[in-house]
Amino acid sequence: MPIASSRRAQLMQILAHPDDDLYFMNPDTQRMLDAGVPLVCVYVTAGEHDGKNHIPGNWDVPADKDAYSSARHQGLRQAYATLLGLDRFTDWTKGVATLRRDHQAEINTLTNGHRRVELIFLNLPMHTTRRYMAIPSLWQDRALGLHTVVAKDAPLRRTVPYDYDELVDVLVGLMEQYRPTVIQTLDPDPDIQHSDEATRKKDSEQRGYSDHADHTAVASFSWAAMVRWVAEATKDGGRVPGFVATAFRGYYNRHWPKNLPARVLQEKAAHLVPYGGDPSWECGNPSGCGDYNVGGVRPLTNKKGWVRSTHHRYPGDRPVVATEPDGRLAAYGVLGLRAVRWRETEPGSGEWGDPQDLGGGPLAPALGSAALKDGRQLVFGLRFAAIGGHGGPNRREVVLLEQRAPGGGFLAWYGLGNPERDDDRGRRIGVPVAVTAPDGRVHLFVRNADKGVSTRVRNTDGRWDRWRDLGGDEIQDGLTTVVDSAGRVHVFGAGRDTVHHWAQDVLGEDVAFRPDAGSGLPAPGGPLVALPTDDGGIELYYRKPTAAGVIAVRAGGAPARPRKERFDGYGPLRAAAGPDGPALLGKDLGGRVQLRVDGRVVTRAQGTEPLDSPALFIGRSGATAIGMGADAHPWIWSPQAGTAG
Repeated sequence: MPIASSRRAQLMQILAHPDDDLYFMNPDTQRMLDAGVPLVCVYVTAGEHDGKNHIPGNWDVPADKDAYSSARHQGLRQAYATLLGLDRFTDWTKGVATLRRDHQAEINTLTNGHRRVELIFLNLPMHTTRRYMAIPSLWQDRALGLHTVVAKDAPLRRTVPYDYDELVDVLVGLMEQYRPTVIQTLDPDPDIQHSDEATRKKDSEQRGYSDHADHTAVASFSWAAMVRWVAEATKDGGRVPGFVATAFRGYYNRHWPKNLPARVLQEKAAHLVPYGGDPSWECGNPSGCGDYNVGGVRPLTNKKGWVRSTHHRYPGDRPVVATEPDGRLAAYGVLGLRAVRWRETEPGSGEWGDPQDLGGGPLAPALGSAALKDGRQLVFGLRFAAIGGHGGPNRREVVLLEQRAPGGGFLAWYGLGNPERDDDRGRRIGVPVAVTAPDGRVHLFVRNADKGVSTRVRNTDGRWDRWRDLGGDEIQDGLTTVVDSAGRVHVFGAGRDTVHHWAQDVLGEDVAFRPDAGSGLPAPGGPLVALPTDDGGIELYYRKPTAAGVIAVRAGGAPARPRKERFDGYGPLRAAAGPDGPALLGKDLGGRVQLRVDGRVVTRAQGTEPLDSPALFIGRSGATAIGMGADAHPWIWSPQAGTAG
């Protein structure tokens, strides 16, 4: 299908509660705002909870749901004013937005020069007299309808009714109106988490899963709306909307090592201070000057630790990169929930042609890939095979796109199923990663619902064997695969206390868990990268929890002797073997893309604001970074060749 592309950037965030963006999506949001990307935030619930805006030292406060919703809105205005570089009490333009199906919502707008933030409050209730969890019930129950909360001192004075289809339709209408190039949502498929009832309530989590039920329901509504937007836009030959999506983990952060170093954490937490506000402030809002429950230093002292990490639900290179037979680079990514391919206009040009639609949607944001021995590409995706409420099917599957000939077209999409046997568990799987062994077999891996690793192998005749559970200890998503100099396949994952390792003992045998291979390795703060060494070993690169620095450590060695690398930053790392030693790619502490090559660190200072995980490629121009920008278009940066991006 034809794909729409304006090359303008627009960020849309869809949140369950006021503060979800500040806790779970920053610092990504802040980096895009700093780069001048306009932002529209859509808050689905009123955030009214029990109506009690607890003042520190005085927890016996009267319940007033309309006032508490108003105070939380004021906290958001204070937070985003500071994010725009303005005084926290800067006046906003307030009005009423007309939405699809004659719905209305409060809209607040603030600009500072070329930077702009719009806050849209749909204000559906969190709870009703019949349903404690209103939004999850709206997702599941065909008969349910809700009426909105009217926040005090809001320009909108009447309640608005919503049912399931109306909420999806309103979200689609906002997407059509704003034409976002980046859509950020919460996690539609959180991890299975078995906590005792007291712990579950203390952690504010839904039964059986590591997140708030509102987060999951609103994320599901958001993804259903994206699917419908694409379907509406492409009806009768229309263009695929040119956007990319990112989903963020929520209360998941409570259960894993923290991944933000002190400088980034302090900056992130500082933006929750004006949101939390203080009852002594004179903000001009009679109902309150913020959400006093989370004001001051409480984001940092909260034992749940939500603010101390930022995790993407679908980690991986964006885009994945391959070399065409004629020497051009090809980049594979997800645009409008569909797979696309960009190609360099000429070998080494650093310029991309228009995206070619490859279909396959609706797909999760990150793809996996592997190259066959004859040069043909395999592209793997995680597909939303069905996403629907009202008790409808909700399925995920791993899918494959196989190239007919090197550099050429593709066969039809092929379903590889799911390592889990029921749909609910199947929703918890991770992003597929793959590697081709020297014997020509392709090994495909995914993180499964038990947080271990499952695999499926493509034999040299093109046939796939069945899914197998490799067992092992619990890991985060973001698997790393590598083939050592002896031709053996290895898989690594970041556990809670150490690195976990699966590998072949002998070329051609099955990959198996190595329970003692991580013994003595320092705990990782997040996913790691691996490079083979000339002597048959593997060297791992990663950051320890809350650390800015990178360590290099030998896998399977005893004892492990970490080596410090000069490459401070945060977020995902990429590594590649270069002619003069390993090259490293990541973000510095200010969120700029940086590359360490030939012993020196260079920083990308031009071009569109990058999204999460650029790819690292070693080619004729040396070390090259290829990433996606906030304008939903790929960029390429080769410092040796002077490519600015």
